[in-house]
Amino acid sequence: MPMLHQIVPGETVDLSQITTQGKELHNSRREAEEDLKKYRKRMMQLQPKLYSENRQKLLIVFQALDAGGKDGTTRKVFQGVNPQGVHVISFKAPSKRELAHDFLWRVHHAVPPKGMIHVFNRSHYEDVLVVRVDKLAPKVVWEQRYEQINQFEEYLTETGTRILKFYLHISKEEQKERFQSRLDEPEKHWKFSLADLEKRKQWDEYRSAFNDVLTRCSTEHAPWHVIPADQKWYRNWAVSQIICNTLEAMNPQYPPAEEGLEAVVVE
Repeated sequence: MPMLHQIVPGETVDLSQITTQGKELHNSRREAEEDLKKYRKRMMQLQPKLYSENRQKLLIVFQALDAGGKDGTTRKVFQGVNPQGVHVISFKAPSKRELAHDFLWRVHHAVPPKGMIHVFNRSHYEDVLVVRVDKLAPKVVWEQRYEQINQFEEYLTETGTRILKFYLHISKEEQKERFQSRLDEPEKHWKFSLADLEKRKQWDEYRSAFNDVLTRCSTEHAPWHVIPADQKWYRNWAVSQIICNTLEAMNPQYPPAEEGLEAVVVE
C-alpha cells in the first residue's frame, strides 16, 4: 500500500496539479504538532536498535526549490535523535576532484553504512536538475542519468539500503514570503544570496525538471513522496510519519546479549 503522498511508479507527475497547502489536508495544527512529538519519540527508540543491529541502512533524500525547507525539516524531524546514528550530507557544487569521476562517485561515498541513517540535503538529483536547467552538460549526457540513477538506487536497495525520497513542494508565493523574511531579519541574511533571485526567474524550468525527476525516478524500490510544504507544521508531520512508519517496517532489533552476562557482577 502506498505511503502518504507517495508517487506511484509509472504515474506522470504534474506539480501544478498537486497542492502545496498542507492545511487543506489536515484540519488541526495542534494535533499534527502533538503527533510529531510522538513520531520523534518513537524514532528515538528505533534508531538505537537500527544502530546496534548493524545490518540495515536508511537513506533519506530531500530535494526542493530554494527556501523549500530542507534544513528546517531535518532539524525538526530528527530533533532528539542520537546524532551518533544520523549523518547529514549537504551536496554543494562538485569539486574538481569530484568532476574527474562519474557523477555518482561522490554520492556513493556518502551512502549510509550498516546501522546508519544518512540524510541527503540535495543529492545526485542535482545532476538532472541544475545541470539541466543551467545547461552545464548537453542533453545527451543528462538524459541518460535518469536510468543510471534508477539502477544505482536499485543496487543500493538490493544491498540492504532502504531509500526514502522527499520533494518539499512549495508555491511561488510561499517562496517569495520566505525570501522576504530572510531580507527583513538581519540574522537571516546569511541564508540569502542575490543568486537566489536568478534561480527564482527559472521557476518554470525547474518545475519542468522536477516533473521529469518525479515521473521517471519514482520506482518500486525508491519511490518519491511529494510533500505539501507551504505550512511547515504539516510538512514536518508528514515527513516524520513516513520515516517513522518506514523504521517500524524495517523492524530493527537489538542483537542478542553475550552468553553468561546474568552471572556477571561488577565490583
